[in-house]
Amino acid sequence: MTAPRLRDGAPVEDSDDLDVEEALALVREAKDDGTGPARDPRPAEPHRPAPAERHRATPWPQAREIAARAARATRAPRPAATSSAPRRTPVPVPLGDALGLVLAAPLDALSDLPSFDTSAMDGWAVAGPGPWTVREEGVLAGHAQPAPLTDGEAVRIATGARVPADTTAVLRTEHGRTDAQGRLHATRDMVHGQDIRPRGQECRSGDQLLPVGTQITPAVLGLAAAAGYDTVTVVPRPRAEVLVLGDELLTEGLPREGLIRDALGPMLPPWLRALGAEVVAVRRIRDDAKALHKAITASTADLIVTTGGTAAGPHDHVHPTLERIGAELLVDGVKVRPGHPMLLARTRDDQHLVGLPGNPLAAVSGLITLAEPLLRTLAARPAPEPYTLPLTEPVHGHPYDTRLVPVVLRGDRAVPLHYNGPAMLRGIAAADALAVVPPGGARQGAETELLDLPWTTAGIGVCFT
Repeated sequence: MTAPRLRDGAPVEDSDDLDVEEALALVREAKDDGTGPARDPRPAEPHRPAPAERHRATPWPQAREIAARAARATRAPRPAATSSAPRRTPVPVPLGDALGLVLAAPLDALSDLPSFDTSAMDGWAVAGPGPWTVREEGVLAGHAQPAPLTDGEAVRIATGARVPADTTAVLRTEHGRTDAQGRLHATRDMVHGQDIRPRGQECRSGDQLLPVGTQITPAVLGLAAAAGYDTVTVVPRPRAEVLVLGDELLTEGLPREGLIRDALGPMLPPWLRALGAEVVAVRRIRDDAKALHKAITASTADLIVTTGGTAAGPHDHVHPTLERIGAELLVDGVKVRPGHPMLLARTRDDQHLVGLPGNPLAAVSGLITLAEPLLRTLAARPAPEPYTLPLTEPVHGHPYDTRLVPVVLRGDRAVPLHYNGPAMLRGIAAADALAVVPPGGARQGAETELLDLPWTTAGIGVCFT
C-alpha cells in the first residue's frame, strides 16, 4: 500500500506512529491547501484540537530548553506576591550515597597527600651508597614512624609504608641482591629519591582538588576518601513521584476483558532513577478528578510525573486539575512523535509536573523531552555533549514534528529499529539510543543527532536500586 502524501511531498509517517484520528487530521489538513475539498466550516469538537492547533505546539528543541530552564525560574508574580523559588539547599551525604550527585562545595584537601613520605615500591629503604647492611626488622604500611637510617644501612619496606628519616632512595626488590655476608647490593643504578613518594606530592593541605559542579564518579569518591572526607556537600537528588492514571490498567496477569497490563508503572521509576531522581512514591489512581486533585496537591516531591489523562476527553483530568489549582502551564503539547499529548506545568514555585501520554513509547518520548532536562537542572548536572552518527537506512519524517526513533549502534553507524509506534516498547527495549529525526525525515547516511539511553553508556547516573 502506498503511503498518502502531503503537499510538500513528504509521506504521512508510518502507520505505527500515528493513531487513526491523527492520521486523518493530517490528511484533512493537506486537502485544505486547495488540492482537496474545503475544510468543514463547522467548529471542531469541544475536546479535540483542530489540526492547525496541533501544529502550534512547542517545537521539540524549544520544549527541552523550556524544561531545562523551568527549575531556575519562578512563576509569573501574582498581585501582592513577593516570594521567589527557593534555592535547593546543599546537603552533606556519606560517600557511599554520593555517586552521581554534584558537588555543591569545593573538594579541598584536608591534609597533604601523601601525608608523609611513603615507599612507592616493595623493596629496601637505603641510606647513602651501597652495599648496605640490612636491619633485621622490616617496615610495614600502617606502622608508626620507623627509626632513622644511617649511611650504609637498609631496611625491608613495603609499598605505602612510612620511609625512615634520612632515607636516600628505595631499592626495588627485583633490583637488589644479598651476598654471602648478608649485605645488600644494587643490580641497577639508582638516583636520589628513587621510588619515594614525598609528602605533599599530589597536593598540599587547603589545595582545591575539585570545583563546585563536579559530578561525583567512583574516582571522585576515591579521591575524597584519600583526602580524608567521610561526607561530601552535594546538590540533593531531585525527588519524584509517579502517578499512574487509568481504570483500564492491570498490575498482573494477562490482558483480559478490555483491560491491559500497566507498562509504565514498572518502567518509569527505574528510568527516573537512571536520570538521577529519587522516586519517593508510585501511586495508581483511577480516572477520578477528585483523586487526582488530592494526589497532586498532597505531593511534596520536586517533580510529579503523571501517565495518561493529558488529552481532552471526558476522562482526561490532568488539564482541568492543573487549571483548578492555578498551575502555570509552561509547555502544552510538543511537536514530537511519538509523544502526543505531553505537558509541563509549574504547580508550585518549588514543584513541577510532567504529564506523559498513556501510550508507552509516547511516554518515553515525554520523559526524555521534558523530565530529563528538568531533572538535570534540579540536580545541577551538565547537559550531555551532543553527537551524531550516520543512519544505515532512510527514516520517514513527520511533515511538522521531530521524530524520536529507537536505534542500535553498530560501529560508527546507527541502525533504525522497527516497532517504534507510540504504543510499542519492542523497539526501545532493544535500543542503545534514540535518533532525533527532523521534520521531513532523514536519508540513508544522514548524520543524525543521537540521545543515549542512560544505561547504555555505563553512566554513573544509572541508579536502579
